[in-house]
Amino acid sequence: MAGTVNRVILVGRLGKDPEIKYTPSGMALATFSLATDESRKDSEGNRQQITEWHNIVLWGKQAEIAGEFLRKGKLIYVEGRLQTRSWDDAQSGEKRYRTEVQGNRFVMLGSRAEQGESPESPRASTAQPTRTSPDQPLEEEEDLPF
Repeated sequence: MAGTVNRVILVGRLGKDPEIKYTPSGMALATFSLATDESRKDSEGNRQQITEWHNIVLWGKQAEIAGEFLRKGKLIYVEGRLQTRSWDDAQSGEKRYRTEVQGNRFVMLGSRAEQGESPESPRASTAQPTRTSPDQPLEEEEDLPF
């Protein structure tokens, strides 16, 4: 199907430190939750803060950098694509689903003092986007307007 787009851009705070695992071939895998907030007015006109939680997955060098520098509460920018996995639950036999953002780039935001970093710590992941499937071409990185 030509003309479709699967691209996600989020700015939010980590809900927990990244969990780092390695595949049998030795490739790093980082998973963490990211919270985004939205403010809405309810039916009575009162402001309500709505938090949405997103499951983020990073691979390779991106995952290693995330494991080293990302911590719970840090503000980050992440971009990638949505992917839904399915499996059969071993206990109940039910089909389970999990939608994740397969991240291909992230940037740590906020001041260095807020981030708790030393001046020489990197703020943006310098690793090239990792190809997560052979049929997905790597895109040239675009300049962001901010």
